Amino acid sequence: MRPKTSRRPVPAPPPRKASARKKAAAARIDARDERIALGDLSSNLGYRVRRTQLWVFKDVSRRLAPFGLSPAQFSVLAVIAANPGINQLTIASALDIERAGLGRLVDRLEQQGLVTRTASLVHPRYYVLHLTAAGARLLERVRPVIAASEQALAEKLGSNVYQGLLRSLSIFLYD
Repeated sequence: MRPKTSRRPVPAPPPRKASARKKAAAARIDARDERIALGDLSSNLGYRVRRTQLWVFKDVSRRLAPFGLSPAQFSVLAVIAANPGINQLTIASALDIERAGLGRLVDRLEQQGLVTRTASLVHPRYYVLHLTAAGARLLERVRPVIAASEQALAEKLGSNVYQGLLRSLSIFLYD
């Protein structure tokens, strides 16, 4: 005769922990579902401009992703296209990008065959930039995508408000 053994229930394995990315995504979803009081921020133009910039950045990033471009890369390509032979320092200043960061960004664009970088004949310590044929073709393909993003913003704001903002904010273009 076998002795009686009590069968203990086997404990269930602990629930799997959600990854940090899943937790962050869930928090963003929860945050969107809840409207919180913003206090002084609700009447702060700077905060509203920043929120608008974030919306635009997300939209542009999403639209540029299939082309393998970031908004910063698009900006640099657009400036080079408008100013062939421009030096990196001038681009860094115009786009408010740190020189080292711009150097890395241009390295990537050069590796992708979108820009060429050569020593300046006028200032040998500077590099000047030109779009390659591939860079020019990519920029032509991307311009309608950027225009669609601008159109989405115009629709969100309304055409009159959009045009008014363009005019009003133009004072910061070269500030």
